[in-house]
Amino acid sequence: MDNGRTTAEGETSPPEGARSASERVLITGASGGIGYELAKLFARDGHNLVLVSRDGSKLQEVARELKAAHHIHCIVFEGDLSVPGSPDALFAEATKASADVGILVNNAGFGSLGPFHKLPLDDQLRMIQLNVTSLAHLTHLFLPQMIARKRGRIVNIASIAAYQPGPFMAVYYATKAFVVSFSEAIANELHGTGVRVTAICPGPTTTNFGKRAGAEGSALFSKAMTMDAVTVARVGYEGMKKNKTVVVVGWKNKVLAATGRIAPRSLTANVARTLNEPRMKREP
Repeated sequence: MDNGRTTAEGETSPPEGARSASERVLITGASGGIGYELAKLFARDGHNLVLVSRDGSKLQEVARELKAAHHIHCIVFEGDLSVPGSPDALFAEATKASADVGILVNNAGFGSLGPFHKLPLDDQLRMIQLNVTSLAHLTHLFLPQMIARKRGRIVNIASIAAYQPGPFMAVYYATKAFVVSFSEAIANELHGTGVRVTAICPGPTTTNFGKRAGAEGSALFSKAMTMDAVTVARVGYEGMKKNKTVVVVGWKNKVLAATGRIAPRSLTANVARTLNEPRMKREP
């Protein structure tokens, strides 16, 4: 996939109690954080996996760990979904490997902190490609086979950022607003097909996201605001199994999301600015 590598772990006969070796859960961004924790939950429940990330060596470690712990099958795809065309390459490789995807988890994503006009444009466009375009692209590719089987799930990792404008993380917040709206819309379209859609909306989470975004010095990623990835994945997973369309994780985040729905947008933008603002002089 995009000059990446495809490998498999445990592709002999399926162990007793495992699901079909062909129908799998595909998880993007599975090498760490929420994606990794979701992979563990799916594996615990006997699902075979397709793990996708830029970090192929880490994916191999995760695949070996989950195979040994839960006796499931893993296929590993190394590639960068922020590159245009990579969803087509991933779909082609999954098809070649006869990996019918029964559950698609669009988890991969990133953000960056700073005034929009000062952040590198290429990074912002790659963020849109990964957080929005590749998510919609993969959903469009894998959804028809789910509808044909009359069963399946799309799980999109969104954020409470979806519920207000986000000064200093303007593009990231906008991409997550798309994810929630898109998820709710196709969930409605798919009524009666046997395919369910869930958008999981965590708040700040103790993963590498904050470090990569350069947001560790903001109030948003203070200890009082963050949750651990294990809890986020568990709550989201339980909500998915209950067929919830939107799962907001944590009572504080539920309050913030509810406030974002009813409060004036100018007010919620100012609140988000206070939380996101880097340790620098306030800009006009």
